Amino acid sequence: MTETPSVFYVVRHGESHGNVQNVIQGHMNSPLTEAGERQAAELARSLRGVSFDLAFSSDLIRAHRTAEIVALEHQLAVNTNVLLREHNMGSAEGQDKERYREQNKELLERYEEASDLEKWAMKIPADSESDEETVVRLMTFLREAAVTYPGKTILVGTHGGVIRSLLVRLGYGTHAELPKGSVQNAGRVVVRTDGTDIEIVEVVGVTKNGPATV
Repeated sequence: MTETPSVFYVVRHGESHGNVQNVIQGHMNSPLTEAGERQAAELARSLRGVSFDLAFSSDLIRAHRTAEIVALEHQLAVNTNVLLREHNMGSAEGQDKERYREQNKELLERYEEASDLEKWAMKIPADSESDEETVVRLMTFLREAAVTYPGKTILVGTHGGVIRSLLVRLGYGTHAELPKGSVQNAGRVVVRTDGTDIEIVEVVGVTKNGPATV
């Protein structure tokens, strides 16, 4: 890693109405609840001592609003980028999670039984995005931003599924150790990159089935 890596605070949005309704969100828009607004405000307070240079977020309202609340403490505008969107869930978006699991029990069991390598390429449903496609999007953003803004400290507002995929790719845990829902609302991962290598600095608000590696 070079002497001028950039540091990214990659944060999940606060609680959204879709979270409360227990629906599969993906790329659908769902605003923050009052509790989500409070979570974002608490996140902002916890990051008050960080000297952010720039702020980016997904263009989806729940992530953008969360980033806005944090960025306001630092008098920064939030730039949106579609690479920071949540995992695209295709035709499953908007469906009740429990009903979807029941209707697709065999497919989901096949996913659970697959190896970690196989899981990267799987798409459930077939018109959704794979974990591989999701993590490549986020890592592309991080690397390009590190090259464009070397040595900067950058806020990134995004989503739980994206953060989970990043943690698995960086070796923090396997898919089984980091099941869906393991990244809490307003949780965060701090990473450092020079545009090539990406390393984890800190993980907050992530539940792991097994000992943390960082």
